[in-house]
Amino acid sequence: MTSANTERQQFLSLPHFPGRLNAKETAWFLGFAPHEIPMLVGARLVKPLGHPPEHGLKFFLKADLEPLRDDRSWMDEASDVILDYWKKQNLRRGVKKGLAIKKRRRGEGRLPTEKPTEEYGLHVSES
Repeated sequence: MTSANTERQQFLSLPHFPGRLNAKETAWFLGFAPHEIPMLVGARLVKPLGHPPEHGLKFFLKADLEPLRDDRSWMDEASDVILDYWKKQNLRRGVKKGLAIKKRRRGEGRLPTEKPTEEYGLHVSES
């Protein structure tokens, strides 16, 4: 078990959770990944305490989060927000991948299996 999983297990096995949770603890409490909390904040599905700066540390009230854990419609909406985020990211990346594939088909660009050469400003030493 990794240290992150151990930390998560230790947190989730606490007999009582603290009243104020950070983003990682909020993610564990709700059953999401820590990197998904900013997506939920951006969609206004969870509200941080106080008025934190946009890229600052955020804390969340456990009492606000408890009803969300068992709310199917909220979980549906939160899951859709995350799915939509990754769908948009993959579409953006797909466009870039598509251009690279077209270039390779036309004989332009390096295939991923080819070794980098000095032509790209890289020195390759054979071992």
